[in-house]
Amino acid sequence: MSRIKAVMSQLKSDGKSALIPYITGGDPVPGLTVELMHELVNAGADIIELGIPFSDPMADGPVIQLACERALEHNVSLDDILSMVSGFRETNTSTPVVLMGYLNPIVKMGYGLFASKAAGAGVDGVLVVDLPPEEGHQLLVEMRNNNLDSVYLIAPTTTDDRIKAICDASSGYVYYVSVKGVTGSASLDVASVAAKLAVIRNKSDIPVGVGFGIKDAESAAAVAKVADGVIVGSVLVNTIASNIDNHAAIKAKMYNIVSSMRQAMDA
Repeated sequence: MSRIKAVMSQLKSDGKSALIPYITGGDPVPGLTVELMHELVNAGADIIELGIPFSDPMADGPVIQLACERALEHNVSLDDILSMVSGFRETNTSTPVVLMGYLNPIVKMGYGLFASKAAGAGVDGVLVVDLPPEEGHQLLVEMRNNNLDSVYLIAPTTTDDRIKAICDASSGYVYYVSVKGVTGSASLDVASVAAKLAVIRNKSDIPVGVGFGIKDAESAAAVAKVADGVIVGSVLVNTIASNIDNHAAIKAKMYNIVSSMRQAMDA
């Protein structure tokens, strides 16, 4: 059983939802990322999504686009991201790490080499935003050969038949994009999220994480009532942007945001 599946299974038996924060690797500087990952765990994160910086993150709004630009100013590469995961694993061998990014850097490295390096670094799963399962067979094979979970996206507009195909290709969890649009762009309608999750669960028993539109403890708690995982990104990345030159403030404020979500979700 993978680390992701083990965590999701334990949380389900405890009657809890997973808290899954996202940060972009290398933002604001490469040397801070591992510290931020540990801070997220200390605040109550169950799984960490670590973004691979890319020059054209098409699903992301301005907040995460700018985070990618800040990381790329330091020439942060896919190899650098894997080194960050290795650094995190020096003292944390239990918290799952999911890489989230776009296909180009993975293609450049090569599917087989990427999967073996990712597994060797301690990565648990990969979400490639612009690689639908219909076109992802080659990478999926390499990931499965290296015991990496594959996380795919489901949108509000995804048809019932395609939901089944996406869930069948996924492992660990699926990521339900709760709003139409890019990250950080819209308000959350928990009732519509719950309705879509019912459709997804009618097709598969894979855990469902919900992201986009979760900004505070209140929205995190509301989503936790209906979802297996609560994914939060833009509010954390925005905290980095607002405190670029004060790393202590970034860690403190990020801790406060995540811990308040954890407490509200568990209340």
